[in-house]
Amino acid sequence: MAMAKQGRSTLRCRIPGILRNPGGSMALEARDDLDPQIRLFVERMGAAWREHLPLNSVPLAEARHIADKVRGRFTPGGPQMVATTERMVEWGQGSVRVRVYESVAGKARPAFLYLHGGGWTLFSLDTHDRIMREYAARTGAVVIGVDYSLSPEARFPRAIDETIAVIRWLQRDGLALGINPYRLALGGDSAGAAMTVSVCLKLRDGGEPDALKAMVLNYGCFDAACATESFKRYGQGGYLWDPGEMQAFWSNYLGDTDPLDPLAAPMHADVRGLPPAFLAIPECDVMQDESVAMGNKLRAAAVAAQSVIYPGATHSFLEAVSMARIADRAFDETARWLKDMWV
Repeated sequence: MAMAKQGRSTLRCRIPGILRNPGGSMALEARDDLDPQIRLFVERMGAAWREHLPLNSVPLAEARHIADKVRGRFTPGGPQMVATTERMVEWGQGSVRVRVYESVAGKARPAFLYLHGGGWTLFSLDTHDRIMREYAARTGAVVIGVDYSLSPEARFPRAIDETIAVIRWLQRDGLALGINPYRLALGGDSAGAAMTVSVCLKLRDGGEPDALKAMVLNYGCFDAACATESFKRYGQGGYLWDPGEMQAFWSNYLGDTDPLDPLAAPMHADVRGLPPAFLAIPECDVMQDESVAMGNKLRAAAVAAQSVIYPGATHSFLEAVSMARIADRAFDETARWLKDMWV
């Protein structure tokens, strides 16, 4: 009972930005600068949110259920896998669930670990199932979704440590699973992109700069300040964001952690020695400036980083792959880049 009360209180007090719901009321006025197919995606997403109660009016568990239901509308279809399995990976503080996608059979295949977005607070392996199947089919790699612990129940650095535990598991047991433990890549979208950089920083600082061969950073949030021009331009409705949403997610994740902590907010980190990176940057996204700045920061530190801006795309645009050519293009370009990293 105490946990339920805590969840309800935390949702109302901590994440006011998602509460109308994400992309809900604001999506009625999808902007003219959006790609027409992305505009349709935004409108359909908004209509789906409006079928449900505002997230601040329900307990946290129910809010997550609603979020999964809304985003789940965009996951059907797409590539079929030869196998999809789930495992529990044990580590020092418990276990973490992973979902393993295989589009082809074989041995010693590369693996791409993926961290879903959702502000460290929402979404799941299910909301990002289509994204992970697309990557598996287009790269031929084994894709592994990490069901990391969500905030505010589990704050920084819990999710980072869980991801590293999964990497350790692959280093130890990967060959038995048909995975080459020396050909691992890590990626994610939004909060998952931030965690990708953080994981690579922690591995580098622990003396394992080559544990991962590549990073994929899809519309990442790298700075808790949330004060760039793109936040002002795209955070006022019509682009799948409500004002204040990202600051609230950061609060959930960080708790009492200093928002300038470089491991938590990697825009403040020394990024020298990190793996090569591919940054998929939507043009019409509150985080556009952060992604551009992170790409520049990586290149200034002599990290091979390829930044691609996708015109007329919004945050979460990869989820529109069933209806938007720009999302299909982004998957293809990222997959080609990843395959080059594994050669």
